[in-house]
Amino acid sequence: MKITAVRTHILQADLSQALACSRGWYNTRTAMLVEIEADQGLVGWGECYGPARITAAAVEYVAPWLIGENPVRSDYLWRLIYARMRDHGQKGVVIQALGGIDIALWDIKGKYFDAPVHQLLGGAQRSRISAYATGLYRRQAADPINYLAQEAAGYVAEGFPALKLRVGFGVDEDAAVTRAVREAIGPDVALMVDANHAYDSVAAIRLGRMIEQHDIGWFEEPVPPEDVAGYRAVKSALSIPIAGGECEFTRFGFRELFVTRALDIAQPDTCAAGGLSECKKIADMAEAFGVRYNPHVWGTGIAIAASLQLLAVLPPHTPPSLMPIAPILEFDRTEHPIRQAILVEPLEHVRGVVQVPDGPGLGVEIDRKTLSRFVAR
Repeated sequence: MKITAVRTHILQADLSQALACSRGWYNTRTAMLVEIEADQGLVGWGECYGPARITAAAVEYVAPWLIGENPVRSDYLWRLIYARMRDHGQKGVVIQALGGIDIALWDIKGKYFDAPVHQLLGGAQRSRISAYATGLYRRQAADPINYLAQEAAGYVAEGFPALKLRVGFGVDEDAAVTRAVREAIGPDVALMVDANHAYDSVAAIRLGRMIEQHDIGWFEEPVPPEDVAGYRAVKSALSIPIAGGECEFTRFGFRELFVTRALDIAQPDTCAAGGLSECKKIADMAEAFGVRYNPHVWGTGIAIAASLQLLAVLPPHTPPSLMPIAPILEFDRTEHPIRQAILVEPLEHVRGVVQVPDGPGLGVEIDRKTLSRFVAR
């Protein structure tokens, strides 16, 4: 079997209303999908995290190296691309492009062997994944305390056992919003906060101490990703577990975070950190260092499917015990017209639980007619 074509699909959709995290306002959602075709009629799909047009250019640059290669040799092809681009792409866009390619290769591999990816990765430990709701972004409305508390209560009503709040809008406002959301959801629903690296360690520690009383499940990206010393300072100052890693890449990048004990919870994005091949290696490293692993997920149904395949095989956070703590899925609840529309059968939750697809490859089928509606102009 040989690869005959590599294609990129840049997608874009307008939002009905703008939303904001600490880094800025967004009024569109984009996606960049990778399609790899083999000569036996098999097609694999992957997704790249990051700026769509730039990741597409990176995929198109390396695509000629894949033509004629056997797609089943995914690890070999990963290393081939990484080695040829090492001088220019140890992190960032090149690795994001490589991640999308790698996911598509695993999709083909699963279809070739008529098995879900999780079976080829070593076998599933679970077939259903508990999910937490990602939402609670700022909107162009008067009072975030009111509308965020109402939104949070809505996620609880849907059955989610946990949810994540965006912070990074000023320490005092963040503390007030966190208190309001905790009051709205009650004491039994897990609450995490994510600053999207808006603070330095001084501000992050101040905020953390103000919200510790609200039983915070983790404090995500409290400081910029390159400030590893800042991560360690925040981690040592707070009782809240510290999470991060969506802006880190490959096992080589995560090695420093693990060796320096900068994180309690690692959050590689499967579509960014190097794909399924690399994220399985990162997960094995995390287990060796006693660091929990919950992947970052921010994309279409392809990103969700790939993350579910990986989550199915990850070990529990805890050592073997009668009460294991399983990793959980980040389930984006913000508006994203492309997310589920491109799938023939959407990946939805039922009372905060998502079934792992068990069809060949990623276990999802792309609706090409719908795909064409979102092509970026």
